[in-house]
Amino acid sequence: MIQHPKRYTITAALPYTNGPIHIGHLAGVYVPSDIYARFLRLQNRDVAFICGSDEHGVAISMKAKKEGITPQEVIDKYDGIIRKSFADFGISFDNYSRTSAKIHHDTASEFFRKLYENGDFIEETTEQLYDAKADQFLADRFVMGTCPKCGNEEAYGDQCEKCGSTLNATDLINPKSTITGETPVLKSTKHWFLPLDRYEDFLREWILVGHKNDWKPNVYGQVKSWIDGGLEPRAVTRDLDWGIDVPVEGAEGKKLYVWFDAPIGYISSTKEWALREGKDWEPYWKSDDTKLVHFIGKDNIVFHCVIFPAMLKAEGSYILPDNVPANEFLNLEGNKLSTSKNWAVWLHEYLEDFPDKQDVLRYALTSNAPETKDNDFTWKDFQARNNNELVAIFGNFINRVVVLTNKYYDGIVPTPNEFSDVDEATLAELKAYPAVIASSVERYRFREALGELMNVARLGNKYLADEEPWKVIKDNPERVKTQMYVALQIAGALSVLAEPFLPFTSEKLKRILNATPSSISTFGISDETAVLAEVKNNSSLTWSDISENSDLIPAGHKIGEAELLFAKIEDEEIQKQIDKLEATKTANKAENKKAEPQKELIQFEDFAKMDIRVGTIIEAEKMPKANKLLVLKVDTGIDVRTIVSGIAESFSPEEIVGRKVTVLVNLAPRALRGVESQGMILMTTNAEGKLVFVNPDAEAGNGETIN
Repeated sequence: MIQHPKRYTITAALPYTNGPIHIGHLAGVYVPSDIYARFLRLQNRDVAFICGSDEHGVAISMKAKKEGITPQEVIDKYDGIIRKSFADFGISFDNYSRTSAKIHHDTASEFFRKLYENGDFIEETTEQLYDAKADQFLADRFVMGTCPKCGNEEAYGDQCEKCGSTLNATDLINPKSTITGETPVLKSTKHWFLPLDRYEDFLREWILVGHKNDWKPNVYGQVKSWIDGGLEPRAVTRDLDWGIDVPVEGAEGKKLYVWFDAPIGYISSTKEWALREGKDWEPYWKSDDTKLVHFIGKDNIVFHCVIFPAMLKAEGSYILPDNVPANEFLNLEGNKLSTSKNWAVWLHEYLEDFPDKQDVLRYALTSNAPETKDNDFTWKDFQARNNNELVAIFGNFINRVVVLTNKYYDGIVPTPNEFSDVDEATLAELKAYPAVIASSVERYRFREALGELMNVARLGNKYLADEEPWKVIKDNPERVKTQMYVALQIAGALSVLAEPFLPFTSEKLKRILNATPSSISTFGISDETAVLAEVKNNSSLTWSDISENSDLIPAGHKIGEAELLFAKIEDEEIQKQIDKLEATKTANKAENKKAEPQKELIQFEDFAKMDIRVGTIIEAEKMPKANKLLVLKVDTGIDVRTIVSGIAESFSPEEIVGRKVTVLVNLAPRALRGVESQGMILMTTNAEGKLVFVNPDAEAGNGETIN
């Protein structure tokens, strides 16, 4: 028999409260962690599912400066948006806290003091980037420059988001202050450092030997690369005006580095939960029979697998993470998600547009999860997964079962007669699925597990399609009783097996089957009295019943009326979302469009040589075997001449015949693909990047000069 841990501490990365949650966050962290937590609860395991708002990052100060408000106003605004989004989406945290809470400040300060008193820090005066114009030292995110490893010109001072490299601000090439745009200078300042090099042997043994075979390759590979590159002391304090004060003498004006402070937020959130629930928090963090699992995104791997474990090791009384199943990145419609460019699907906006389709998004993100490589979310794929899979497979099976049961037996589950070989084989296959799905979930293969759940629905559809009870009812109604009984057992199993992946669907299906639906519970989640509503399983039908019990929905039980589990998503709804993204793309192009630098000076005499006139295009045709070129006949007022113009990808010949244009007529002739071009049509691009004509005055006649 498999020996399971006595309890589980599951952490989900603390979201920065400098903006809302988007689908990249959901796919990378919150949906997989929620699936795992819900699955464990269905096994009656002792689970603490922990999260909270990260409110001390430099990103908060940056957002406050940008919006012209205080950091406190920023964190209050976005903490409210984030926790409501999580609640409405059904993420079942046992506790969602805030790093601005007193319990967190106390916990982080106590943790720092213990390491300080144990001599685990190095105190050093170092050169740090300083913005003289702003009169302040620049924390990592207040510096941007060129990444020394990949050449990305928009790397931050702590990390390059293009190649994933962890950096120091002083590593950047051509650094610039994001506050003033000035080039910073180096200035001396004192800080405390965690000497990661002291823990290199421990980390090699613990990760590179101990977790070589059970950690995901992307996680193991990134950590190995970091360790092999040589570990160096890492600053755990910063010169900032926002955050937790460094709790030792001589540290006035300095704050704890967010990557020291934030992971301790898991511990303080657990303390907050335990106080509320009347539990002891320590076994969830200090007992060897507890399994600690961190769910994070790709960009947080180093902090959770190297820095935080080194902190825990230095403190000495904490357990280490058993696994850190980080996902890769999710892109959107072929482009990288970007909060600064608003290139995202925001959760709170999704819930406004699709208020009853939480599970559709959970399904789309899980079935396309970036578990081993970056994946792409598209609205067309989202629609197809809903219509072709959830509606056509899962929903179709349940609808047929419920409709036929109500039609033939007034909703009463019939007593089966003798089971055929097909019946026996179908029920045997059904009993195997809980173990198959469990195996995938316990190995953090949630996409694979979801596929197996859908195979249960496919099993039901195949059974009905092969058995055809709607035909058999005419000649052998007793046989149909057995067929519908078997189909109802599959439906009952789906109501439980779907709960970790599709909690709202599971609840609805249990209600349709009248099988003790899940209750909606509320859990206090902070000392600010905020409440998170969550969908939790409270059914008498359990996961183990499916493999152990052949009578999940017993004969004589009355089910409810048919309801559609899923509704088809129409093209118009999807086009609305695509149009929203296109509008964002257009706005970004307009915002980012910069005027070209001025060219070198010319004399008036040079300009006076240019003969620019009004003309009219009287003929246009495509240049053979050239995608970009049009051959134009232009009446310049002094003659009709041929001009070859590279505008074929922006304009068709038909739409420009008769158009007035501005022509440089005394440009020296040039042969293009065997055609002599005798001038140039003047063009420019608009804010959207589209090619447009430089239009002359509407009343100007052909041949009039433009001076």
